[in-house]
Amino acid sequence: MSTDRVPGRFEHQACLYGDEEEFLAMAVPFAEEGLAAGEPVLAATTPANIALLRDALGERAYALDTAEIACFGRRPVDRVAALLRYTDSFRARGRPVRMIAETVWEGQCTRQINEWKRLESGLNVLLAHTDARLICPYDTRGVPDHVVEAAWATHPRHVVGDLVLPCGTYTEPETYAAARDSPLPPPPPHAALLEPPASLEAVRRFARLRAETAGLNEERVAQAATLVNEALTWLLARGASDAELRVWEEPGAVVWDLLGLGRQATLPGRFAGFVPPGSQPSADDALWLVRSLCEAVEIRAVADGGLRLRLRCADARALRWP
Repeated sequence: MSTDRVPGRFEHQACLYGDEEEFLAMAVPFAEEGLAAGEPVLAATTPANIALLRDALGERAYALDTAEIACFGRRPVDRVAALLRYTDSFRARGRPVRMIAETVWEGQCTRQINEWKRLESGLNVLLAHTDARLICPYDTRGVPDHVVEAAWATHPRHVVGDLVLPCGTYTEPETYAAARDSPLPPPPPHAALLEPPASLEAVRRFARLRAETAGLNEERVAQAATLVNEALTWLLARGASDAELRVWEEPGAVVWDLLGLGRQATLPGRFAGFVPPGSQPSADDALWLVRSLCEAVEIRAVADGGLRLRLRCADARALRWP
């Protein structure tokens, strides 16, 4: 496979394919070249594509690592953790890795699709320290045109067969993410409010009460208390002096809205909180836990100073009974 790969540098590439032959034209030389060099190779894609690739590799297929796409990171924060687990497992031995990691676009709502687009851009930052080459396949038979456009904008290069070519519309990750941060809608008038001063103890009590009112089971009530506690902890670490907390129900979800008060609060990098905690504590460890407990997390700076977090917790209706 033709590439001017620089050892020790992360490479992120897209591959748009319209049939089995086009998928194999990319995947087979990519995998064979890696396996021949003694590099770990992971294919996280559909069961059909995994079977095709194994058949094409023949005797070499035993060395191929595989994961079915539905189980390889259900949400963006989970996908980052899965990719880092794979790269980190070989880092101590100084081995570069190769990964094919596809995303399921079908059946996703607009908000979920936007989150995955942002992640594709964010991987250029989040995996920048790794010695890995990642190819993200897009099946054009089922991927909408706007997702294809996003592929060109979020990957520096793309693969056609064994050729690696530049993406002419590639956009730097922070710029790409910022362009997609529309203003958050205000909380509805009926939202329950916890006014400042909002101590961590008061926040936990309020969270438990509102989760119980929403009909969540005891496990989810405890998760709600942890969630808002960690969200407030993160806001305070970012310089907020206090916070307002609102909560309301939407179809299929409970939504928590935290407004961190104080002009010292600073907006983090747009991909903060996606990397799992490491051996050294980080201020963003709390945000990672928040992302792990939520269906969606949105962060915005507010005009008069401070930060706002909107946390959507999945399917309250499905959780009404223990």
